[in-house]
Amino acid sequence: MSYVRGERRLGILDKILKLLNSLSFRVLLALSLGLAVGALVAAYGDSAAGRAIGWLEAVGGLWLNALRMTVVPLIFAVLVGGIAQVSDAAATGRLALRALAWFGGLLALSALTSLTLSQGLLAVWPVAPESAQALQAGVSGAAAPVAATAPDFAVWIRGLAPSNPIKAAADDAILPLVVFAAFTGFAITRLPAARRLALLDVIEAVGEAMVIIVRWVLWAGPLGVFALGLGVGLRAGVGAAGVLGHYVVVASAAGLEIAALAYLLAIIVGRVPIARWAQATAPVLATAFATQSSLACLPAMVERARDDLGVPARVAGLVLPLAVAVFRFTSPAVNLAVCVFVAHVSGVHPTLLQYAGAVLVAIAMSIGSVGLPGQVSFIVSVAPICLALGLPTSLLPILLAVEVVPDIFRTLGNVTGDMAVTQILARGENPLEPARQA
Repeated sequence: MSYVRGERRLGILDKILKLLNSLSFRVLLALSLGLAVGALVAAYGDSAAGRAIGWLEAVGGLWLNALRMTVVPLIFAVLVGGIAQVSDAAATGRLALRALAWFGGLLALSALTSLTLSQGLLAVWPVAPESAQALQAGVSGAAAPVAATAPDFAVWIRGLAPSNPIKAAADDAILPLVVFAAFTGFAITRLPAARRLALLDVIEAVGEAMVIIVRWVLWAGPLGVFALGLGVGLRAGVGAAGVLGHYVVVASAAGLEIAALAYLLAIIVGRVPIARWAQATAPVLATAFATQSSLACLPAMVERARDDLGVPARVAGLVLPLAVAVFRFTSPAVNLAVCVFVAHVSGVHPTLLQYAGAVLVAIAMSIGSVGLPGQVSFIVSVAPICLALGLPTSLLPILLAVEVVPDIFRTLGNVTGDMAVTQILARGENPLEPARQA
């Protein structure tokens, strides 16, 4: 008995050590300390302490700019690589083409339902204006920027193709840059094999180099977020914690909504009894909650799809790995929810045309950013959508610090969506193989 207790204590200690070594935990701790110290200086500090925080805020600004400098090249690299990956998958046969068609339709559905839910939730439960203004001022040190005037429809259509892609990148014109990257990616797939592979190797190497830079920058994340948190605490006080809690609920609700939508799709379109579906997905969802990784859930998804749902092995063996590789059902939903929250806090009101462009960017980035590390994926996926909507990106590092909770719901929605689309596609494949015995 004492041996078992010792093993349990070692297991708990190992989990605690892993948590303390987690970048997400260290960034969250740094944000909490920054908010607390900044609030204390605001309440009890003198002008010298305020000046010291100003100097430290410059360090936070440097860290934020170091993150921003990788966004444009990383967008281009991951989109071109993602298009090539999808093109290779489509070449594997009819089932893969059907799967990709479902992925595209579901990503669009994810984006549109999230916009409705997030805006409705914030309309019913808005952030207090004074808290929003204080947080925005705390992050930027000034009032929230005003978005540029949105173009009319004719100008918007004409601007989709950039006359100068380099200028578009320099001006943060993200939607034209995404269009250029998409055309480049499809054009590369038409090149002879030797040239295609050589060019993709270069582009993918650029993307990998940018990821390395972002990892270096994120390694210093606790220091950068602490410095930014000082300014937020100084100007917004501890009330900023309430706004961040508000954000966690809005972003998590978007992920939960997609998980529920996937559940309904499996039951209604996939025609699987709810009890059978719940039995099949329960162990997968438990793994997703523990790991926050769709890839780690893949073996359990394949096994449960075959054994509990009776999905043919050839369908499960193709669709589920393909879904993990190119399909993130929650990505457009949660990323757009983040941007809707930023717009709400910043007092910026994007137009319908800007939202249309943001949906296209969100779908493109959800495909391109699959496989990137979590913190890198958050920045490279959300920043382009913010820029497409004319929103400031200065809030994103603060939101990244509390992303650990929404990330759980992202993974739950992703794996539920992967299994749902597999069940739907299996219904069109005849004859069905008998389910394996558990």
